Amino acid sequence: MKTKFFIIASLSLLFVSCKKEKSIIVTPDEYSAAVENVTQIMVHDIFSPPVASRIFVYPNIAAYEIIAQNSKTYGSLQNQLKGLDSIPKLDPKSGVNIEVAALVAHMDVSKQLVFSEELVEKFRDSLYQKWSKENEKEFEVSKEYGLKVAARIKKWMDKDNYKETRTMSKFSVLPNIAGRWQPTPPAYMDAIEPHWAEIRTLVLDSASQFKPIPALPFSLDKNSPFFKEVQEVYDISLKMKKMGDTCNEVKMAQFWDCNPYVSVSQGHMMFAKKKITPGAHWMGITKIACKTSKANFEKTVFAYTETSIGMFEAFISCWDEKFRSNVIRPETVINQKIDENWKPALQTPPFPEYTSGHSVVSTVSSNILTSIFGDNFSFVDDSELQFGLPNRTFKSFNEASKEAAMSRFYGGIHYRAAIENGIVQGKEIADFIVDKLKMKK
Repeated sequence: MKTKFFIIASLSLLFVSCKKEKSIIVTPDEYSAAVENVTQIMVHDIFSPPVASRIFVYPNIAAYEIIAQNSKTYGSLQNQLKGLDSIPKLDPKSGVNIEVAALVAHMDVSKQLVFSEELVEKFRDSLYQKWSKENEKEFEVSKEYGLKVAARIKKWMDKDNYKETRTMSKFSVLPNIAGRWQPTPPAYMDAIEPHWAEIRTLVLDSASQFKPIPALPFSLDKNSPFFKEVQEVYDISLKMKKMGDTCNEVKMAQFWDCNPYVSVSQGHMMFAKKKITPGAHWMGITKIACKTSKANFEKTVFAYTETSIGMFEAFISCWDEKFRSNVIRPETVINQKIDENWKPALQTPPFPEYTSGHSVVSTVSSNILTSIFGDNFSFVDDSELQFGLPNRTFKSFNEASKEAAMSRFYGGIHYRAAIENGIVQGKEIADFIVDKLKMKK
């Protein structure tokens, strides 16, 4: 009996020792949650729209490069993005969990790009504890590889000229030159990121590769094309005001406001109402598209990466034109020449008018998402629900981007030309990126 018991016990121990631990499962929703966590940190830290695009793009590229190491569908961006020539190679026998490593890299690069690092760490540590309990050995080797890739991406990222632009001069306002941009109420802030066009592009040949047609010549002649556009902004605002908050144009303007820093004055005090940036709104739409289409982990990372690359390039191209043409905002002209008490429906953001950032960035994002998920992709956009705004439903990404672009006209912060020519500029950028990047094998 003792011998029989010993044999059974030995076989049981052998079975336990040979039993393979289950691999850690990382879901697409967890990746989207990591991106959303960064979005909320950016709202907290108050990053400008161009800087926010940088915070989105590099963590996504880090994750994507890890996914591409072992994918039958997606190929590496090495030697496709400027300066990205290599990342640490993955040993197929190392036991690395690709999804875990990708998310580790995303979080590690994100941490370096925001101010509130502890908020990234809090999100990261919750995942680390979960993964460690599920399979500690797999987690540790995956984390090690993810951090190696993150270190390489951060080294590449640091050479994009961002640090140099932090010490460059402020934008010079020349109030005596007619038609030039001037700071606007209520905070009269300095122009944001006047040197953003000097940031290294990733795919575009240069910041000015898709330079739009020139802005309309400034003129106060009531019959001139420019002043007619000024008058159009003023006239539509009066019609909207009569209709009140039930006006659909008002709802459009509010939904797509996406101003990360709205100054509010109360007596002698001024404080900020924080919101997401335009890029964050389109990252939210990317999340919706991935969830609606039930995209797997690889496709989810791919969608975030290509869309964030497009947004990054869009801001560089748009800001290049903004500070070249240096066009005055409608609020300034209307207050000086038509109605000194007029206020736009939205608070005018602190940078020159032409072209419309929403038009360029939204068009780029919608065209890239269409290339990934197809046209006529219906979705419910709940990106602004956290700010008390109801959902809006769209039949396609392009329908959403066109509404986002026109919302700036209804908001009273852009002339029609900046919107229409911004849409053209955005489409050219998106077409170039989709055609040039070879992300699918």
